Amino acid sequence: MGGPWGNPRQSVERALAELDRWPLRLIRASTLIDTDPYGKKNQPRYVNAVASIATALPPEGLMRHLLAIERRGGRQRQGKWGPRTIDLDLVDYHGRLMRQRSPKEKRLSLPHPGLADRPFVLQPIAEIAPRWVHPIFRQTAQELLRKVRD
Repeated sequence: MGGPWGNPRQSVERALAELDRWPLRLIRASTLIDTDPYGKKNQPRYVNAVASIATALPPEGLMRHLLAIERRGGRQRQGKWGPRTIDLDLVDYHGRLMRQRSPKEKRLSLPHPGLADRPFVLQPIAEIAPRWVHPIFRQTAQELLRKVRD
């Protein structure tokens, strides 16, 4: 949805600019892609992208920073998979494995649990990091994307 940073495309572009401000440094960003919504289908199309960043922040600190960027972009959490102004996910952190102990636990999970099933994430990863390998499945984004599309 549109928000304080403009329409969805402008919001993603602004979020990418925010990912290039201390304590983060944007290394590379994918092409922005328009996709069907995930989860709840009765909503506007999404604009998706993937970015590679450098930071000295640990994973939890990086996630807190991403959530602060979301709040500045007008993000309000109103249920799972609903429309939103911006959604920043940490999908991988140097192959680190982190898991929640229970569904109620609010601990960060790495890699992102839905990563291998989401073409709107895999396609941009394949674009900017063709040699990236999923730390659990040991397959590239392109290999995982072929499985999802089949």
